[in-house]
Amino acid sequence: MYNKKARKTKVKKGEINLNSTVKEILEWVYCIVIALVLAMLFRYFIGTPTIVKMSSMYPTLEQNQRLWLNRWGRTTHTLPERGQIITFEEPAKLEYSESEIDESNPVAQYEERTGLNWFVRNFLEIGKRSYIKRVIALPGEHVQIKDGKVYINDQELDEPYLQPGIVTDIVGVGFDDFVVPEDCVFAMGDNRNHSTDCRSFGCIPLEKIESTVALRIWPLDKWGKVE
Repeated sequence: MYNKKARKTKVKKGEINLNSTVKEILEWVYCIVIALVLAMLFRYFIGTPTIVKMSSMYPTLEQNQRLWLNRWGRTTHTLPERGQIITFEEPAKLEYSESEIDESNPVAQYEERTGLNWFVRNFLEIGKRSYIKRVIALPGEHVQIKDGKVYINDQELDEPYLQPGIVTDIVGVGFDDFVVPEDCVFAMGDNRNHSTDCRSFGCIPLEKIESTVALRIWPLDKWGKVE
């Protein structure tokens, strides 16, 4: 004899199992999405690891070393201090002709980005390139590059992080005698002869500074604060 009640019971159990499976999958998807969002927020506002890809900061930093970047300064809109190593977004224009150099307004040029374009470029960091350099001068300071050295407010800057014999000069056209604008910093690489930096494209606005270098985390024998 055919038992309709038993069949309905089996169908209901199957529906319950299917619903439970779908619910469990949705819960996992929800958890993963939340975790990804929290990770992206932490990366943007707090800190993130990175890898040194160029040699412009040699000997302080070497290629393939791993660093931990502190991004809290970007969150609080705090200018870094002189001597700190920072990362910042690559300017839109890296070189100027002699007629384009304006040392009365020595600020790096950037493309305006809004909406989704800004989100993809700056928050997700897709298609974005960043530089890593050392802060040399702060807002209001008079910078002069002459005789192979750096002068801040007419005083020679002591730079113990440079290799012996390294000179600081301008290759071709660049910024060599100016006052750092408000809410900007002037930064250069320690490997002066192999560094494209503010000498070529101008000072970096605060809003384009992404982070300061907090720690070197690899290799382990060099783990610790970077100075």
